[in-house]
Amino acid sequence: MSDVSGRVGGVCVKLGDHVNSDVIIPGRYLTSIDPVELAKHAFEPLGRGFQDRFLAAKVLVAGRNFGCGSAREQAASCLIGAGIEAVVAESFARVFFRNAINTGLVAVQSAAAVARIADGEEVFVDVAAGNIEASGGTFAFPPYPENLTLILNAGGLIPYVARRLERESRR
Repeated sequence: MSDVSGRVGGVCVKLGDHVNSDVIIPGRYLTSIDPVELAKHAFEPLGRGFQDRFLAAKVLVAGRNFGCGSAREQAASCLIGAGIEAVVAESFARVFFRNAINTGLVAVQSAAAVARIADGEEVFVDVAAGNIEASGGTFAFPPYPENLTLILNAGGLIPYVARRLERESRR
């Protein structure tokens, strides 16, 4: 994901509260850092039926404390590898939220949107406009600070730092 100035989204899959990083990507797969390889195992504890719906989705919608548990970057990167463009949650575990931003994944909080979004519906997130669109309405969310927007637009923290270092080396 890069350049959050546009609208992202599509069909969503919805989860409940306190989805931890061990459910998102089980620890036994952490020997890989390849997002596409990791995506094959994302949400494995929830069964093949859920995985199939997840792999067809573009947006993940969750309740409170999404991404709690172990601090692992792969919990965010496997979502990107699966084609997820945004995560909308009532709230995020702090480490997951920063890992999402650092890997270039849009993560926005809106309890009102989560309450009105149904599993399988189309959901669109417009970071620049600061809103989430779904059949239940349009829901505002607080804008990202400028530094987080710059990281997202670069495609994550590593590309952001690389570009910055390259610019500075030209001086």
